[in-house]
Amino acid sequence: MKIVVIGGTGLIGTRVVSQLAAAGHTAVAASRETGVDSFTGEGLAPELDGAEVLIDVSNSSYTDEAGAAEFFETSTLNLITFGEAAGVRHHVALSVVGTDRLATTQRGYFRAKALQEMLLRDSGRPYSIVHATQFFEFLRSIADAATVTGGRASRGGGGASGRSLGHRRPEVRVADALMQPMAADDVARAVVSVSLGQPLRGIAEFAGPDRAPLGVFVGRALAAVDDPREADPLARYFGDLLQPGELLPGPDATIVATRFDDWLRRAS
Repeated sequence: MKIVVIGGTGLIGTRVVSQLAAAGHTAVAASRETGVDSFTGEGLAPELDGAEVLIDVSNSSYTDEAGAAEFFETSTLNLITFGEAAGVRHHVALSVVGTDRLATTQRGYFRAKALQEMLLRDSGRPYSIVHATQFFEFLRSIADAATVTGGRASRGGGGASGRSLGHRRPEVRVADALMQPMAADDVARAVVSVSLGQPLRGIAEFAGPDRAPLGVFVGRALAAVDDPREADPLARYFGDLLQPGELLPGPDATIVATRFDDWLRRAS
């Protein structure tokens, strides 16, 4: 079966393509790197010719609401239109656990993701939406985005006064919200499993087995590579305030296998 993976050269896309190919399918990685642009429509028609399934794991390079919304609206409408013309029987999109809640409370990027989901629901096309929690692989990127220079001064015994001016210490200020992140390999497996089934015309949720505050996961990810930064929970997530349960899956979510400690050992 021919399956086209939009965003197929990215973190999740490469894994999806590899897993599909290992299962004996003709998996096509489609991205700007391969001459396919879902935003402009360039290269979509020939790439989708003969495809039975279209998987969209692409993402916006903009995280602000206007930029992300423009990308997801234009790209999704192109994929729906070109997919229908090619006779694609199943359109699968990767999205975020809690998109509906986050679109209401946080707006911004999550409103753009909610728009993408709405376009699929309203398209009349056979579709499935995969909701995944945050990826283990992005924890250090979250730390980089949330790093500030702290005001703590180290004090020693040198000098006549017995004190030193010390130095500013980097802190990672992340949301004090519970989450159940998962490995990118498990995200890809979730996408593949849904893609090879019948269209859900709805959402399937997937989450990792370990639940803890975001700051705990970030702190452990940094410690595993001897990164001296310290996680400091100050209730922000990419600039947004969060409620404690906004990043958690619902009770019917599928819990994937990879535990955080096991992933850390392999990644480190």
